[in-house]
Amino acid sequence: MAQVGLKNVVKVFPGGVVAVDNVTLDVKDKEFVVLVGPSGCGKSTMLRLIAGLEVATEGDIFIGDRRVNNVPPKDRDIAMVFQNYALYPHMSVYENMAFGLKLKKYPKSEIESRVKDAAGILGLEKLLHRKPKELSGGQRQRVAVGRAIVRKPTAFLFDEPLSNLDAKLRVQMRTELHRLHIRLQSTMVYVTHDQTEAMTLGDRIAVVKDGIVQQVDAPTNVYNSPVNKFVASFIGAPPMNFLDGKIIRKEGKLYFDEGIFRIKIVEEMFDTLEDYVDKWVILGVRSEDIYDKLFVSEAPPENIVTMTCEVVEHLGSEVYIFLNTGKHLIVARVSGDANPRINQDMDVVFDMSKIHFFDKSTEKTII
Repeated sequence: MAQVGLKNVVKVFPGGVVAVDNVTLDVKDKEFVVLVGPSGCGKSTMLRLIAGLEVATEGDIFIGDRRVNNVPPKDRDIAMVFQNYALYPHMSVYENMAFGLKLKKYPKSEIESRVKDAAGILGLEKLLHRKPKELSGGQRQRVAVGRAIVRKPTAFLFDEPLSNLDAKLRVQMRTELHRLHIRLQSTMVYVTHDQTEAMTLGDRIAVVKDGIVQQVDAPTNVYNSPVNKFVASFIGAPPMNFLDGKIIRKEGKLYFDEGIFRIKIVEEMFDTLEDYVDKWVILGVRSEDIYDKLFVSEAPPENIVTMTCEVVEHLGSEVYIFLNTGKHLIVARVSGDANPRINQDMDVVFDMSKIHFFDKSTEKTII
């Protein structure tokens, strides 16, 4: 079995810097889990703890059923792929991929078989004789992945492997890594700061902030049901819009009062928000849940808000509109057919069934 687990793991660096703060995480056999968060949040340290490149201050680390806290990296039966490829420049692709097996004194026939199998999976058959300097960035990254594959490890660990590639190559390599996971059916733990990589690659994603795992769930669940404002802001592009305001009651209905405009809350949320009447909250709305009124056939008057268009970004199939409410700046993502005009007022409609509310003091999700 190839489960990977962290149980109440703490990592404190000299000087008292807490990089990992009481993290418990279980990666199931054959699962692809992505650790995602901003730079310096501790996600790479978690990966290095699993690999044995860092020693945990507290807690337990498991690979399979074995506690590996005191097991050297070479004996943990894992393979790690780094951001910088770490290829030997004087060796050919074949020699780079075979090097680890040679050190372990595998038979020559076994080495040749494993390297050719990995090259076939990654499309490297015609490049085996080349040196790293003769390869593109994407090809070098595939060699680094191939070097890990030939070892047939219990688990693969990826530390931001696509960060050095351009945008087009990143998309291509994401697809190849996804196919690789399906084909190998191996346990994979992947670190990235790119939420697009996390959403597209992971069976589950773990959102990390300040050494603490904020939420672990399937990508769609994290996107649609974030546990707090940080997760809501980090997952999604453009980031979720946030507006400060009060919940007020008027004629038996609840409204969100931003100060300049007021919008009616759907009745399904009334019971959950009852304790927040006349209190400050944070409203969260994703850019795709704000519509241009011109393209909405039936919009309730109480959900129509007039805002000033300040910036327009045309992206072909869609348009990003940067709007000013008078108190807040928000972004709407609308159809490419829209034709907003800069410095002109426009009416927009909020999809109130998809609104989120967060506690003003704790920033935890209310609904």
